[in-house]
Amino acid sequence: MGDILMVAGFLLAAYSIVANDAIQTLGTFISSNHHRPWWLLWAFASAILVIVLLYGWFSHGGDPAYGRLEKFPMPEQGITWLYVIPPLAILILTRYGIPVSTTFLVLSVFAAGNVQSMLSKSGLGYAVAFVVALFTYRFVIRHLTEYFDRTYGNPVPAYWIALQWASTGFLWSQWLIQDLANIYAYLPRELDGQQFFLSLLVLLVLHAWIFKTAGGAIQRIVTTKTGTVDIRAATIIDFIYAIILFVFKEMSSIPMSTTWVFLGLLAGREFAISMHMFTPSTRETARVVMSDAMKAMLGLAVSLLLAFGLPPLFRMLGG
Repeated sequence: MGDILMVAGFLLAAYSIVANDAIQTLGTFISSNHHRPWWLLWAFASAILVIVLLYGWFSHGGDPAYGRLEKFPMPEQGITWLYVIPPLAILILTRYGIPVSTTFLVLSVFAAGNVQSMLSKSGLGYAVAFVVALFTYRFVIRHLTEYFDRTYGNPVPAYWIALQWASTGFLWSQWLIQDLANIYAYLPRELDGQQFFLSLLVLLVLHAWIFKTAGGAIQRIVTTKTGTVDIRAATIIDFIYAIILFVFKEMSSIPMSTTWVFLGLLAGREFAISMHMFTPSTRETARVVMSDAMKAMLGLAVSLLLAFGLPPLFRMLGG
């Protein structure tokens, strides 16, 4: 039964995290390349996925999560139904387009004592992303943003396409290194060849579904933001996001919520654009940003409830 629940937990985590988190990284790439065949976009993202996973598995002694699960050991009693509930919760919340933090929802159940450090790092990530985006879009590339708005729909020079695919590849690799821990938490910390390649196959199939369905419900978080379907704007968003994730990746091995970084980046960008383009209005921008933040807080509340409520319930039921 433990092995069955371990596999079920991995499958549910992979499915729900790909649907919720991966689209927040690949969302601008999908929206700005909607005219291209979905399988071409999937092949590009999958190639990077394979390279990142293979490197992590070889360089970390069979651990494709890059050592980010060192403080999250496998439960002594094995995987029980207790650990399967968080990915189910992610699945339900994702169905309604709520961008929850899968890091908190999944990993906090494995080691509730690490919640404070994950929360601190994630909160700092949101603040840094917000300030960086606000400053960059308000002062550094203000005129460039206005130019993108004026020329939206015009033919884009070929070098922008190359730049966007490069920035997406960089961002995608950094996100994978951060968030693979949320998926592989359900598997042994050292995988043999068969386990590794089966897990890789599962992820490739799930990503094919994401690209085939053009992102699903979470994609609305991206497409409702100003100019994200413009390949030039998407390139800059991805590049800034990737740099921030790279910095925090090097800071420590403690997992963090990439969702919070993503929302902070979009929030700072939207405020900066509304300040100098006056559309949407600052009031409307504040409403949208607050809505996204409340969704993130809802996900955090569910995470804490599961992290601290499930273990006592499990013990009470004789688990």
